[in-house]
Amino acid sequence: MPTHTLPVSRNRAPADELHPRIYTAIVGLTLWLVLSIWLLFSRGNYEGLTLSVITLFFAVLVGIPLLLWLTWRHNTPEQDGNAAPFSEWIGNSFETWTGGISAREASIQILLPIAAVAIGMTIFGLVFMLTVPDLNS
Repeated sequence: MPTHTLPVSRNRAPADELHPRIYTAIVGLTLWLVLSIWLLFSRGNYEGLTLSVITLFFAVLVGIPLLLWLTWRHNTPEQDGNAAPFSEWIGNSFETWTGGISAREASIQILLPIAAVAIGMTIFGLVFMLTVPDLNS
């Protein structure tokens, strides 16, 4: 009779930092959002003004977290830089101010808003492009 054993439970400390792939996904979704706005809404008499306001908005949106991260990195001791593999990180727990949740749930909660905005803006842009064909008149 075969014996079944349960997986060994490792005592892993909960993660309190995001995996680099989550940051990569955030940057990718932000670029998708900016490109969809630039490509799908850049028509009409005020095209230059619209694109410059959009560019300024996203420069501030990306610039503030970047400056905070650079300040944090400058003022912390040297890190080893070795992140756990993503498959291991995603199966671990993630520590927040209000308690621990799974890293999978944390990554979904972090990525869902920017993904919804990027997808929604693309849909709005496509509808705008199909329903308002010419704004230059």
